[in-house]
Amino acid sequence: MQKDSFKTRLEIAKSKISKKNLYKDKDQPSPIGAAFKLSTELVSAVAIGTIIGFIFDKTFGTTPWLIIIFFFLGVTAGIVNVFRSAKNMQK
Repeated sequence: MQKDSFKTRLEIAKSKISKKNLYKDKDQPSPIGAAFKLSTELVSAVAIGTIIGFIFDKTFGTTPWLIIIFFFLGVTAGIVNVFRSAKNMQK
């Protein structure tokens, strides 16, 4: 009697796992969407860094220096974000 209930519970668990694996593949983004996301993260970080540097340069009167510094900070932040997102996509 216990063997029959164990077998039925095992079959139910197997069917639930196979259903989860079926739906898991549908959640994967398309390769074009993933590439667009990564490129957008990089470009937006560089743009935001440059804009912040421009605003600080206008405020403090240090014309080229803060734009250059914040540009490279934006590039660094963008690359870190791209690596982090790519690592999460591999999971």
